[in-house]
Amino acid sequence: METDFTDKDTYQDLFDPEGYLHTYYNPKSGILVIDGFLDFALKKLHEAFALRGVKGKSLLDIGHGPTIYQDLSACESFEEIIGADCTDRNREYYERSLRNETGTFDWTEAIQKVCDLEGKGTSIQEKRKKLKETVKETLKCDVLKSNPLEPLVLPKVDCVMSLDCLECACSDLETYRNVLKNVSSLIQIGGHLILTEALNCSSYLSGGKRFSCLVLTEEFMRNAITETGFEILDLEVIPRKYDKEQFELCNHDSSLFVLARKVRDV
Repeated sequence: METDFTDKDTYQDLFDPEGYLHTYYNPKSGILVIDGFLDFALKKLHEAFALRGVKGKSLLDIGHGPTIYQDLSACESFEEIIGADCTDRNREYYERSLRNETGTFDWTEAIQKVCDLEGKGTSIQEKRKKLKETVKETLKCDVLKSNPLEPLVLPKVDCVMSLDCLECACSDLETYRNVLKNVSSLIQIGGHLILTEALNCSSYLSGGKRFSCLVLTEEFMRNAITETGFEILDLEVIPRKYDKEQFELCNHDSSLFVLARKVRDV
């Protein structure tokens, strides 16, 4: 299912947060729920922050889209989380979700799973409050720029997290390598990078519109990350069972999680 490259202007004009969330995160029918990715991501993020000790002052969540699940464990380990996304609509929806506004997507099941993983008896209401207090703002972001937050220049952060985002921003593998360098420039040496990517995916359908994806492999990801000055601490891939109807919506065959530490500037 090849499709023409979807540029940032198309995302700004046509990406529908509600349509995306219904297709991919609906608790009963969402593609990333059925194929196990959401549970996988929640587990790996919990391990990174609670067990591996990834923590610090600031975490930058790049390409958060309309989702908040990725910040549920991080908010316990960082003093502040700063969101960043290329589309106005996603940033607005993200902020509304943090406030748990009526009509926004219901993340109750995911929040409960994270509370259970942490095993501290935290209630859903307490976790929502902690998340809202920790996320300070969400900024306009373009990972194709050498400073993705241009014109802002922020102090280097302790961690950048980007889940299922960068493969959508890049038209070819060389661009992806450059985007990793751009993202790396935001992290201090000794800080961490957390990524998830859909592997061997060329496109996905959302809100009636087909968007492009850059086809990535595990081998490419390992090489690109280490070449950008990172030491890989954890890398895990989960396969996806073939389902014709599901694959017509999004054709990735597996998902990858990476935790890496920045050891040098490149």
